[in-house]
Parts: sequence; structure tokens; C-alpha cells
Amino acid sequence: MSDAPLMPKATAVWLVENTSLTFDQIAEFCKLHPLEVKGIADGEVATGIKGYDPISTGQLTREAIARAERDPNIRLHLAVSKVRTPEFKKPRGARYTPLSRRQDRPNAVLWLLRNHAELKDAQIMRLVGTTKHTLQAIRDRTHWNSANLQPMDPVTLGLCSQIDLDFEVNRAAKDRPKVEEPGGQTLVSAEITTAKPAPTSQLEVFGAPKPKPVEERIDVDAVFGKPKEPRVEDKEPHIEE
Repeated sequence: MSDAPLMPKATAVWLVENTSLTFDQIAEFCKLHPLEVKGIADGEVATGIKGYDPISTGQLTREAIARAERDPNIRLHLAVSKVRTPEFKKPRGARYTPLSRRQDRPNAVLWLLRNHAELKDAQIMRLVGTTKHTLQAIRDRTHWNSANLQPMDPVTLGLCSQIDLDFEVNRAAKDRPKVEEPGGQTLVSAEITTAKPAPTSQLEVFGAPKPKPVEERIDVDAVFGKPKEPRVEDKEPHIEE
């Protein structure tokens, strides 16, 4: 509960007319200036305002007012209600769009249909503030101005905030079922693509096949045998002088 009473000026009018409290006491309780309370008593302020009884509404008790009347130093405080009233939440209705922006709503709807096909109709209607009939007409290209529509970001147009758009997109992504196409290509995870190649020792530990060494065949006869005699054709011809 707020520190100020409901309808402070009307409550001050009632306290001025029905109690002998000082101006300071009334001003502090109603969160007003003492001169303003004095103006209420003189009939210069809050003329035509009907007094509001704080006792009938449970904001003050007669005992508290009587004690304050006997002692000007006592300050009044709002009475604590024994009944806990639930907080009133305003139902969320259709988003209000200024008149200067209403002609841009079809462009924003077209942008959402092209860039965020995962959004449901109710989400688009909530973001832009359009109707089901207009949304369906833009999707089917039967809108009266379909030839002149240009896709435009609703955040840039001021029809919704980036936070609201991201919230609806994330919600639509979570609600959409993940269907894996048979035989379709999938991306390899970043952990695999960025992993460093394991050294040979680690490959041996995990049982990887070790490459076989290439055996070199040595011709023993060529190493330890006698050198071959040159062939006749290879000998130089003897020239007689």
C-alpha cells in the first residue's frame, strides 16, 4: 500500500471539515503542503471537491484521530488492513498504434511473414496490432494495396520493441518441432571441427592401427660381389698410330 491515502485532496477536505487536526498533521498524512491545507480551510483550494471519509475506507481509525486531536505532536499513519487484497493486473489487450504509424502496419506484417515465417498469426497480430483479416489478405496477396507494399522492420517503424520481437521469435522457435530429414546433411559440431589432431602416441593408446614400415630390399650380390666387367661395346676403340 502507498504511503499517501486515496484521493489526498478529498481526504484533506474531509479532515478539515470533520476534525480539529492541525494543518501540519493533515498535510503530512495527505502528503500535501501545509499552505495547501490552509487554502482548503479558507475555501481557496479544492473548491467543489467532495470530502472523502478515510474511516469508512479503513485508512484511519477514530481512535487514531482522537489521539492526534489531543496531542498536536502525534502524526497520523495509514491503518494496516487486515484483509489482503490481491493486486489488480490490467488485462493485456490489443496494442495501441498511433495514427501516424497505422499505415505502416501492412509493411511490417509483410516483413514478418518474409523474415520470420515461424511466427504464428497470433504473435504477428500481437506485435504489430493488426487484425486476422488484414494478415490473411497480405499473406494471400489479396490486400487492396499489395502492389505498393514494401517489407519494413516493425522495430524501425516503432510498432514494437526489439525485446518483444526477440521474445516472440524465441517462443516460436521453442514451440516448433524439430524434424530431421532422412539423408539430409548435418553440420559437424564446433568441438569436432576445432579439435587438434591427436599425436601418434595417443593413436596407439586408443588402439589405432600403426602404419607398417616400408621394408627396403638390399641386393647382397650387388654389394659384396665382384664388379662386373665392362661389355665389349663399352670399351674404348684402340686407335693405331
